Amino acid sequence: MFPLIVLLLPLSAVYADSHSLHYYYMAVSAPGSGLPEFSIVGYVDDREIVNYNSDSGRMISKVQWMEKVESGYWERNTQAAKAQGGAYKYNVKTLMSRFNQTGGFHSYQVMYGCELRDDGSIRGHMQYGYDGREFMSLDTRTWTYISTMAEAQITTQRWNSPEVQWGKRKKKYLEIECIEWLKKYVENGREDLERRVRPEVKVSGQERDGILTLHCQAYGFHPKPVHVKWMKNGVDDLPTYQSTPVLPNPDRTYQIRVTAEVVTNDGDSYSCYVDHSSLKEPLLVPWEPPKPSPWEIQVAVAVVVIALLGAGIAGFLLYRKKKAGCRTTSKPDKSLLGYKETPHKAEES
Repeated sequence: MFPLIVLLLPLSAVYADSHSLHYYYMAVSAPGSGLPEFSIVGYVDDREIVNYNSDSGRMISKVQWMEKVESGYWERNTQAAKAQGGAYKYNVKTLMSRFNQTGGFHSYQVMYGCELRDDGSIRGHMQYGYDGREFMSLDTRTWTYISTMAEAQITTQRWNSPEVQWGKRKKKYLEIECIEWLKKYVENGREDLERRVRPEVKVSGQERDGILTLHCQAYGFHPKPVHVKWMKNGVDDLPTYQSTPVLPNPDRTYQIRVTAEVVTNDGDSYSCYVDHSSLKEPLLVPWEPPKPSPWEIQVAVAVVVIALLGAGIAGFLLYRKKKAGCRTTSKPDKSLLGYKETPHKAEES
């Protein structure tokens, strides 16, 4: 379900104290695929709050603070989900016929919701997908539907017609009802949704062929919005860097990794800048070239000592050899001095 939904999820900036309510609906054509025929998942921010599927037949709570909703909430939403399940099953068959498909696994998805930002502004959205691709969407400026596949034109023409105007009906929900429910949910779960956890930051770098690759990892922070970048000399932003998405941790905190490549120059310094709602001031964590470890220093000293000792021994041996050579050549060559030695004459008896 989720890999398909990601294709439909719009990219938008979410501020620290902004909140959002999103619902994901999916119906599939093949019950034996391992997925329920129909399912609903609801989220406030990054927290799954409700879940329904046709196998269990019940809308259930996924967080404790959702139990604070008024009585009748769960039964009312269970019955509504069952009714929607029938409609979505019909929609899957309709779309299969438009795509000239008679069998196989196919999915129909709808994602909709609203955002309430920290400046008080609101935003709604509604998107439809088929087999993991966007099928059509609601333009929230004109409140008309836009087809992104030829097979969706029949639906958009009908829904945009003066007799139906389905988009304007959704406008009331997205701008009023959805925001009202979002406020209720946030009030019930504020302690959980707005908790602040400071990020931990680690920096590292590797240099090769004059190129320094810098890594900055911020992790263990909550809420999700964060700003991480590399800076040069504490002032200038590096013009290019690569960043992973903000990824979830098992403990419901988040992590992100930012990498930059720079040409090394003497005198330049580099720092990782991290800004998060849990911080009074942004963090500026400098990268420093690694210092040799004590073991490496000991090895270097040992190498120098061995080299000096070897040079001393070689010098001593060379000195001994030269001295021995001097002793051998110190006796004069008498033939060169014109001296002639006469044989010893034997004494006469």
